[in-house]
Amino acid sequence: MNNLLNISNSLLLIVDIQEKLINAQFEKEKIAKNAAILAEAANILKIPTVVSEQYPKGLGSTIIQVKERLSADTKFFEKTSFSCVEEEGFPEFIRIFNKKQIFICGMESHVCVHQTVSGLLTEGYEVHIIQDAITSRKKWEYKTGLQRMINSGAVPTSVEIALFELLKNAKHPDFKAIQNLIK
Repeated sequence: MNNLLNISNSLLLIVDIQEKLINAQFEKEKIAKNAAILAEAANILKIPTVVSEQYPKGLGSTIIQVKERLSADTKFFEKTSFSCVEEEGFPEFIRIFNKKQIFICGMESHVCVHQTVSGLLTEGYEVHIIQDAITSRKKWEYKTGLQRMINSGAVPTSVEIALFELLKNAKHPDFKAIQNLIK
């Protein structure tokens, strides 16, 4: 299996990076910045993006730093299940995009991200976890969640690794725009 990300076969999933959750998170500034970079890169590269929001009525919507960089056709999905995959309609909803690789960022590593990744792997997707765009309230919860996802078969990666895998080479027409995001 070639587990390098490919633009034509990828989808970005942003899990629950919401207003009332972000302030309690470990490394919240880094996560907000990196999730925004991923959102903008997906927009530039025309990669479909799905954003989940855990009970937005109570926890608020996706943070503005991410929201303002999303493409106009980004799909939002409200949920109350910790796993996106366990939410009614989500598995069918995500199949519409016909993508096999899902790169994922969000909160919290040990709850919603972990359970979503587990469900996506069970559904047969190749899941790439963007470690520097995932967080939890406590560092040890973050690390435990990442370890569980990796042990389950998720591909560990970072923002820069993912972006350069998607580009493939410096001759890509969007290379400069993507490079400017990470300078």
